[in-house]
Amino acid sequence: MLQQQTFSKARVDVKHPYLVMLGLYLGTFTGMFSETSLNIALPQLMDAFNISAGIAQWLVVGYMLVIGIILPFTSLLMKCFSVRKLTVFALGAFMVGSLISGFAPNFKLLLAGRMIQGIGTGMVLPMMFSVILEVFPPNKIGSAMGVASLVVMFAPAIGPTLSGIFLGMLSWRWIFFSFVIILAVAVFFAVIYMVNPYKLTKPKIDGISCLSSVIGFGGIVLGVSLVSEFGFSVPVIMALIIGIIAIVFYAKRQMQMETPVLDLKALTVPRFRTGAILVMVNFGIALSAMYLLPQYIQNGLSIPVATAGLVLFPGGLINAFVSYLSGTLYDKFGAKYLVKIGFFASIMGMILLLFTSSKSSAAYIIFCHIFLMVGIPLVMSPAQTSGLNALPQKLSRDGSTIINTMQQIVGAISTAIATCLLGIGQTLYLSDGGRNKAEAFVNGSHYGFYFALALSIIGFLISFKIKDTNKANKVY
Repeated sequence: MLQQQTFSKARVDVKHPYLVMLGLYLGTFTGMFSETSLNIALPQLMDAFNISAGIAQWLVVGYMLVIGIILPFTSLLMKCFSVRKLTVFALGAFMVGSLISGFAPNFKLLLAGRMIQGIGTGMVLPMMFSVILEVFPPNKIGSAMGVASLVVMFAPAIGPTLSGIFLGMLSWRWIFFSFVIILAVAVFFAVIYMVNPYKLTKPKIDGISCLSSVIGFGGIVLGVSLVSEFGFSVPVIMALIIGIIAIVFYAKRQMQMETPVLDLKALTVPRFRTGAILVMVNFGIALSAMYLLPQYIQNGLSIPVATAGLVLFPGGLINAFVSYLSGTLYDKFGAKYLVKIGFFASIMGMILLLFTSSKSSAAYIIFCHIFLMVGIPLVMSPAQTSGLNALPQKLSRDGSTIINTMQQIVGAISTAIATCLLGIGQTLYLSDGGRNKAEAFVNGSHYGFYFALALSIIGFLISFKIKDTNKANKVY
């Protein structure tokens, strides 16, 4: 009886844990929605501000760059400030950035607002996963993570659909104004219901670690984000080399410090390490596919922007349902089989997409997309929950920060690789005498789909390393 009571009791006793989480859920939804919502709007922004594709791409690069810099510090911030204050600050920063971008009269202000938004996303992502582990009992963590997975995966999946509606009926500015509306609700719930689940230790801040973190994570995200525009030019290679050197130095320093900025000892726990790798691979599949599909539908199938968003809507709904279901299934069966089934569904979806052409029907694309939207969420929540559940409480904040930081880096790398392969495929088609621009884009998309297929196969093979253990045996 005592074991059952312990197993069903949360670390921090709250009456309504979902109300506690609602501010972070909504903030994370907005951040992830923001990651893909602008992809479909870039052509209109280029016309509105008379800028090139390379300049417009900075709206994506700048946003991911700030997220990549902020994320590694979130664990440290949660040791210095209350989660309630950090949540309100993060949501407030995102609101301010969204308003600046929404009212921006020129591209410079638009980009500045976009980068301020990155501060909010970089903070709420790891805080959401960390707080879940504190306010839910162990036997309910899977369900709560399922909702988190719904937020993380459904938001970028539905982003192109909602953006297409805004662009078709209103203007690109309403994409940013929609963020503000959601964030206002998030702030309301955060102020009223958010708790402070951690004891503030206020560790001494190591300036060298902070500097190497900024240079390392910032350099890598910047370098991989610019590869698609500038290729492997000298500045891009230098950014990558400096970033990698700084990350290696940062990692060694953290392992040697008594009170590290980010405790990398979490990576020495095998089950966490396996879960983290699977989450990263899965996120790479998600972002590369979600980057390619909206463009393929518009440029390969010649479908208008508003309709393109609707083509992706059924898959988005399936994503939402499976994301929540995956958390409930984890509570009952663990991650072992769910993750394998998820990667297998992603493999099937990518193979089906390789048979597309410029004459493929929208119904066929919806069918392929649904396979992906079943597979990706079946992996995300179970793999992440399995990994984080393997950590003791003192490492839970760091584990969440590690997963989310690496997720963003892998996302940036995957998007850059998909972009490069898209261009290579188009060039090869045209150099072989092809003249149909739609078919050239389809050929380029197929190159990107091959990359996502390779990631799916890698994830499927790694999934055999998952060993589910009794969740009640977790160390607290």
